[in-house]
Amino acid sequence: MDIKAKIDELTDKIKGDKNLLKKFQDNPVAALEGLIGVDLPDDQIEKIADGIKAKIQLDNIGDALGGLFGKK
Repeated sequence: MDIKAKIDELTDKIKGDKNLLKKFQDNPVAALEGLIGVDLPDDQIEKIADGIKAKIQLDNIGDALGGLFGKK
């Protein structure tokens, strides 16, 4: 499994669904286990969650900067 591709896929799903984003923010491990349908060890899920959190933050920063400079 390509972890980067999976993180990108899950990030898109999470960002596209406000309810899912709220669940992810409240309990990332449970939200991801529900999304992927597999009960993995928490340390593995937490690594994926950290990657998704970082990607969401970068995307939000990019959106903010794009708006700052008149780009979207």
